[in-house]
Amino acid sequence: MMCPMHAQTPHSEPTSSDVALNMPSASSLRHVRQSLVTCVVPAFNEAANLSVLLPTLQGVLNAIGARWEVIVIDDGSKDDTPSVMQAWTANAGFRYLQLSRNFGKEAAITAGLEAADGDVVIIMDADMQHPPSLLPTMIERWEAGVDMVYAVRENRDDENWRKRVGTRFFYTLLTGAKGVQVPPHAGDFRLMDRAVVQALLQLPERNRFMKGLYAWVGFPSEPIMYTPQSRQHGQSHFSAWRLLRLALAGLTAFTTWPLRAVSMVGFLVSICSFIYGLVIVIQFILYRNPVDGWPTIVTILLFFSGINLLSLGIVGEYIARIFDEVKGRPLYIVRQALGRAHLKDDN
Repeated sequence: MMCPMHAQTPHSEPTSSDVALNMPSASSLRHVRQSLVTCVVPAFNEAANLSVLLPTLQGVLNAIGARWEVIVIDDGSKDDTPSVMQAWTANAGFRYLQLSRNFGKEAAITAGLEAADGDVVIIMDADMQHPPSLLPTMIERWEAGVDMVYAVRENRDDENWRKRVGTRFFYTLLTGAKGVQVPPHAGDFRLMDRAVVQALLQLPERNRFMKGLYAWVGFPSEPIMYTPQSRQHGQSHFSAWRLLRLALAGLTAFTTWPLRAVSMVGFLVSICSFIYGLVIVIQFILYRNPVDGWPTIVTILLFFSGINLLSLGIVGEYIARIFDEVKGRPLYIVRQALGRAHLKDDN
């Protein structure tokens, strides 16, 4: 079963006039008890953590008193996630979307957003580091008129210094890209109004950097501080290589300064080369200094070769993104879908 990004969306794409009509005004009243709340949980080999998270979510959502659904997106897990979810989807309120292989977290989140029916959609990880106890506070801010509430880490003391330095450097490079302000230390743990979700689903790109897309669509947003809980089971699946790939996706999707930097480096190198050549000519004319031999030539050639390869690599990153986009392949493929939403009269 193939799931292109728009074909599986349960809501038809609104026209500009429909969006204007459906967008809530600042004075409109929102009541969670009259709404459907959807929790989207992307998971990859998180069977043990899901066995802890799902009953906790069930208790929190029942206490809120709204209709609700929890959609677990299985991103190609190799553990017992399918059997765990087979049991949970027998209960009203739990849905399971199993992808045919591992497509990555960004694709899994998109699959969850397209499957979500809620007036309010909450994204959270399956590893128990996003505390479900924050959900009532997020919903209170939504009822007050905030379209997106995103959780921001109070600190990164649980991470090693290399990751902290890399994260700070990445957000420095990303800041102010094309007018988009991506909040540092904010992740995928967030609440979104249906209008925000519909806006995200209208974005067609396949190289998706969700943190940038959340910021790009705009809408009134508000941070909420939290401290990540410790993982109860397993280890993080984000290796240094995967984090680097995600960072490159973000930089190439929301900035063009690397291309401009290549042009600037080429210009500066050309100026330096011209000045150096002029100095050699002047020294030969005035002082009859002999022109340096092959060591100078080899050094200059190696330097220019490095500059050329670096430039080609940067341009190649952008061309690779274009190549992925024009192929037009589905962002993900669904293997099976189980479960249904929880209604107020369900026992």
